[in-house]
Amino acid sequence: MTAHRALVRRTVLSVTAGAAALVLAACGSDSGSGGHDMGSMESDSGPTTTAPAKAGDHNDADVDFSKEMIQHHRQAVDMAELAADRASSQEVKDLATKVKGAQDPEIKTMSGWLTSWGEDVPEEMSGAMDHDMSSAMPGMMSGKDMDKLEKASGAEFDTMFLTMMVEHHEGAVDMAETEKADGKYGPATKLADAVVTAQTAEIKQMNKMLGKS
Repeated sequence: MTAHRALVRRTVLSVTAGAAALVLAACGSDSGSGGHDMGSMESDSGPTTTAPAKAGDHNDADVDFSKEMIQHHRQAVDMAELAADRASSQEVKDLATKVKGAQDPEIKTMSGWLTSWGEDVPEEMSGAMDHDMSSAMPGMMSGKDMDKLEKASGAEFDTMFLTMMVEHHEGAVDMAETEKADGKYGPATKLADAVVTAQTAEIKQMNKMLGKS
């Protein structure tokens, strides 16, 4: 009986070892035949889970548009802020508020693009440095123009503000049209299209306020 029990125990151990070997062999063949072991799962998922989000394709026209329009918008905002305590017409004050409300957020948006592209955001300039920019961008007011506007008040301010802002808007529309034609970055060309639409409508409104057709 003792010899029989020993024989049975050796048989059971042999069968168990064989089964374990088959299991290991099956695991090995799965890994080599297209099955996903932990290593392959990590390598497959790695690129999709760790790849940084791309800012999007852009070109030099997008960079130039953003940098120049930031400066252009800043001057428009400066002009609009003068209207609060200088304009006599409520319609002029309302228009100035609208201009500032639209262009302040656009300045922040374009600054964000430049930062994401690794470009410098233009510093806010004043005095001669700011006025030197006027010759580089269409519609920008000179230092003398801004001084005159700042010193004006009442009806004189209203007329001067509207006349200058029409010219300023026309310059912005030209810049935006260039971006639409030459730019590559979708959000920038979309913003340019919005500038054309909004500022063209405001030009018509201001000309009407000036008594022009």
